[in-house]
Amino acid sequence: MGELRAGGLGVYPLAGKVAVVTGGSSGIGAATARRLAEGGARVVIGYGAGRERAEALAAELPGEEHLPLHLPMESSAALRAAAAEVERRFGRADVLVNSAGTTKPVPHADLEAMDDESFDRILITNVRGPFATIRAFAPLLRRGGDSVIVNVSSLSGSTGLGSSIAYCASKAALDTMGLSLARVLGPEIRVLGVSPAAVATDFVPGRGRAAVEKQAATTPLRTVAEADDVALAILSAITHLRLSTGTNIVVDGGRHL
Repeated sequence: MGELRAGGLGVYPLAGKVAVVTGGSSGIGAATARRLAEGGARVVIGYGAGRERAEALAAELPGEEHLPLHLPMESSAALRAAAAEVERRFGRADVLVNSAGTTKPVPHADLEAMDDESFDRILITNVRGPFATIRAFAPLLRRGGDSVIVNVSSLSGSTGLGSSIAYCASKAALDTMGLSLARVLGPEIRVLGVSPAAVATDFVPGRGRAAVEKQAATTPLRTVAEADDVALAILSAITHLRLSTGTNIVVDGGRHL
């Protein structure tokens, strides 16, 4: 059994920490990178196809030594190489935010429209990719002894409502995977999930801001969720939820009610 820790750990300081954010070049990932950098962390901005966006973001973040890094969800070998580069460059990784994801809008009743290739791409990007990223960075995270992983999930994972059945399934899998990983990665690593409803980004192809506003109007708080709202929840999970692991934080304006 591991050594029993004392309570009263206080707020998790970001100064001097290294935070890796997959999908960090846009949307929730970029907003999270900004918040982490403002807190004093050196941020690894993981990107798939958004190299120029990642480089531009790294240049504008407060602080120094922020690193744009190719973190493609479909390649476990590339993810392991990226973890090795982070170790070479910084010698540590303390925070991992899995924000990379994808979807394809498909009406749930149109089963034929959800082709196998699209289904596989969604599962690889949203489930296998985050697992492979965690697997690659786990040795560095464990070494720190007080690290945290935050998986960006979705309310769709619990309601089964969302852009497609495959997307809903992928987020449910991500949530369950977080439960399993929280059991085996403690006490050195906390594992948390953050589950927003619709957010005012361009994540879902064809869904404009008007659609997000319409959905927000049906919720108890009647507030449009911006990327930074989710980033603040992620930051709070990292810095303040010191005794939480294997749980999900819902950021949906009360849509689940």
